[in-house]
Amino acid sequence: MAQEFVQAKIRGDKVVLFIKPTCSFCVTAKDVLSKYKFKPGHLEFVDISGRGDMDSMQDYFLELTGARTVPRVFIGEECVGGGSDVAALDRSGKLKGMLESIGALQ
Repeated sequence: MAQEFVQAKIRGDKVVLFIKPTCSFCVTAKDVLSKYKFKPGHLEFVDISGRGDMDSMQDYFLELTGARTVPRVFIGEECVGGGSDVAALDRSGKLKGMLESIGALQ
């Protein structure tokens, strides 16, 4: 069930963050992405903290991305990592190009 839920959220033209609201790295990722103007429906935050299948979802993140921690940030269908990774991509100037390449920005 968790695997199907995650796969249903990830799309080629969308940025999806799987988060827990109290996680400082999740806040960092959200703050970085909030600087960009996304087309409606092309940025989604998915809070997994209250879900009964949270552990199996994080196990699937490990299988899919090599880490089970949150945030798991997907730009299109590619996982770019977590909060520190998104901040580093932003600082290097690469994040904007990645967001433009999937057509997520206005």
